[in-house]
Amino acid sequence: MISRIIAPAAEAAHNPLLPAPADLTWSAVVFVILLAFFWFRVLPNFKKTLDQRTEAIEGRLEAAEKAQAEAAAKTANIEAAQAAARAEASQIREEARAEAAAIGAEIKEAARLDAERYTAAAKSQIEAETQAALVALRAEVGSLAIDLASSVVGESLKNDKLAANVVDSFLSELETKKK
Repeated sequence: MISRIIAPAAEAAHNPLLPAPADLTWSAVVFVILLAFFWFRVLPNFKKTLDQRTEAIEGRLEAAEKAQAEAAAKTANIEAAQAAARAEASQIREEARAEAAAIGAEIKEAARLDAERYTAAAKSQIEAETQAALVALRAEVGSLAIDLASSVVGESLKNDKLAANVVDSFLSELETKKK
């Protein structure tokens, strides 16, 4: 029992919050061993893995930037091709409009020439028909005049030469009276 009483007194001199010096020594040795293990084995592998990941990410970023630059170049090429196609389409439209205007002018000129030709043909046909009508009318008027003169005079004017002379003189008198 005395040892129980002495032991607490000896423990009272020792601070319960501080570990024993042997525990501190062995803990320090284990800590240094673990620190060396992590420093020489784990940390290099961890750095190596981080470096590989960094390189992979940077490689992907470079590839993405290269792909983005290629896409931008292709987009610029496509836009330039579209602008050239629009300009060409505009030029073709303008050429088509000019050609349509020229064709329209040609068609109008052809129509005008056809109209003039038809008009000239109609005028010549009208003149021919007028001349034929005049000749037929002259013959009819002459025949009527001879019949009338024969009945009025009582003579026979059936002689063709004499009748033709009488009709011509009668019509000449009529024409001079009109003028």
